[in-house]
Amino acid sequence: MRAFLFPGQGSQSVGMGAALADASPVARRVFEEVNDALGQDLFRLMREGPEDQLTLTENAQPAIMANAIATLRVLEQEGGVRLAEKADFVAGHSLGEYSALCAAGALDLATTAKLLKLRGQAMQAATPVGTGAMAALLGADIDKAQALADAAAQGDVCTVANDNDPGQVVISGHKAAIERAVALVKDHDIKRGVLLPVSAPFHCPLMQPAADAMAEALAGAALSAPLVPVYANVTAAPVADADTIKRLLVEQVTGRVRWRESVLAMFAAGVTDYVEFGGKVLAPMVKRSAPEATATSIISMDDIDALLKTL
Repeated sequence: MRAFLFPGQGSQSVGMGAALADASPVARRVFEEVNDALGQDLFRLMREGPEDQLTLTENAQPAIMANAIATLRVLEQEGGVRLAEKADFVAGHSLGEYSALCAAGALDLATTAKLLKLRGQAMQAATPVGTGAMAALLGADIDKAQALADAAAQGDVCTVANDNDPGQVVISGHKAAIERAVALVKDHDIKRGVLLPVSAPFHCPLMQPAADAMAEALAGAALSAPLVPVYANVTAAPVADADTIKRLLVEQVTGRVRWRESVLAMFAAGVTDYVEFGGKVLAPMVKRSAPEATATSIISMDDIDALLKTL
């Protein structure tokens, strides 16, 4: 069995999608459709930068999605591949869950782009700049990370945001609490704590205003059942019902990204082949969680051609 995966924030870089667009009219059409949906030349920003503008959450989220979907569409339309015939499940990390839903036909491309633009704006606006932070805990499993977060909170928000793989957990919350956590890592037998260069504390209760904004936006969005089930971030379980998907997308804004658990649940369900589109972050996480699995990152035309030979 096979799962198609879609990366989250941090996968953006200046130049993303440029070679693909130069090589494929299919990719160019995806980028043009996203530009039209947003009323901005997002692809020019992806191709040329500046990096600080591309890194803004409201730009990075639709850009990462557009790059991933362009990669998939090239595979589908130029390679003659149908997702429903080659993938048993889809999954995405945080914003990548929207990419996964778009890939599986639950959301159209324009709607996905607009939702992610709004999601980025709402997440940025949820807390005053400088009041929140996130940190990656390296060499930490979920139990150590939770104990550290509890010890560092001291009345502030400090919670596990991303359970990525057996050796990497991300915490999120008030800046003071996250800084306390980083200072306490050695006391909790954690190798390192690294503050992340993010503009807001994602996937924690401080994001409630953004969750409210997404609840309103998703209520009016056309979302149908996906062609294959999607593994939801907040449950680490497959879902195919449109109303349930909407509810879980709202919960995802403040909830934990249970990525390690999702990978293990897919593996337990029989998935041994994982294919990441438009990034090279998730495939290594998969291998750390499920070493027996195969995991491939698809970014370039060469990658697509190589994948076609294995499907």
